[in-house]
Amino acid sequence: TPAALIGGAACKSPEDFVQIAKTLDEAAKTVGVNFIGGYSALVQKGMTNSDRMLIESIPQALASTERVCSSISLGSTRTGINMDAVRLMGDIILKTAEATKEKDSLGCAKLVVFCNPPDDNPFMAGAFHGVTEADRVINVGVSGPGVVKHELEKIHGKDFETLCETIKKTAFKVTRVGQLFAKEASKRLGVPFGIVDLSLAPTPAVGDSIADIMHEMGLEYAGAPGTTAALAILNDQVKKGGVMASSYVGGLSGAFIPVTEDKAMAEAAEVGALTLEKLEAMTCVCSVGLDMIAIPGSTPSTTIAGIIADEMAIGMVNQKTTAVRLIPVIGKDVGDFAQFGGLLGEAKIMPVNKFGCADFVNRGGRIPAPIHSFKN
Repeated sequence: TPAALIGGAACKSPEDFVQIAKTLDEAAKTVGVNFIGGYSALVQKGMTNSDRMLIESIPQALASTERVCSSISLGSTRTGINMDAVRLMGDIILKTAEATKEKDSLGCAKLVVFCNPPDDNPFMAGAFHGVTEADRVINVGVSGPGVVKHELEKIHGKDFETLCETIKKTAFKVTRVGQLFAKEASKRLGVPFGIVDLSLAPTPAVGDSIADIMHEMGLEYAGAPGTTAALAILNDQVKKGGVMASSYVGGLSGAFIPVTEDKAMAEAAEVGALTLEKLEAMTCVCSVGLDMIAIPGSTPSTTIAGIIADEMAIGMVNQKTTAVRLIPVIGKDVGDFAQFGGLLGEAKIMPVNKFGCADFVNRGGRIPAPIHSFKN
């Protein structure tokens, strides 16, 4: 992977790429994994014909498979942002939503766009086996928000030094377990160990939540004033603790803030504490970005492209990975409920800024790389 690189020689149409997706899906079912990534293209500077065909195939590919996840790189600090691809992905996300509307537009939950994607990210839906990787490698992601919250309950009301030290020590232990698992899997399978990704990844299970950690830190809800600072503390201390616990650290390595996949985040959005704009601010200090956010199905593709462009700009300028996974739920509006099931969770649909940006995203071309990208 990315599949666009290997499909170029054989695929003559988007429909041909769909066959690759179906083959990946069958492979995932055969070996018994929940998701399989790599249906991806790297178009941060320009699109080959193969890249374009894969991107155009995404709605059909995700509608006709269960386990395939797709990711597209639209920008980087070194190359800038490919606005032609950003605009195209606005359309593709809406088409994917339409193609899977019977399941609350579930296809979009398996489609993510990136700025500065790492080659060794083990987390779905953005994982792909990068071009710099060996034939086979084991990259491991760790979770553990519930463990961090449990430890913070013991130091309720203590000062920031105690707070930071507690998170750091807990992150060390969680990452150490990840390293042990990775090494053991590597030994049993005879496959080299790659990296441990230090990211704290929540699930919809009660108590396994980033927002619950913020509440324990002293916020009434995630999204309240102080949220960005709390998330910055959490992210930094997880890295400081985790980096000492593994011989190789990589991937995204930070705190994830998905809405539907985190029960307490979904609740914060439901009561109005958490908005799309506040989530965007939070992405400045953590990994990934606007993740698993259900929005009205009537949202224009140009608005989706504008939201993507904003998030890509944060990643490009701050030299970090950012991503967008928006789910325009066809036939539903603000306040309605979207349900995706399993690890993908559920949430109320969030409002989107009603003012347009069509003239901006329709300009075409590329946004140049920032001045501080020139390091040679």
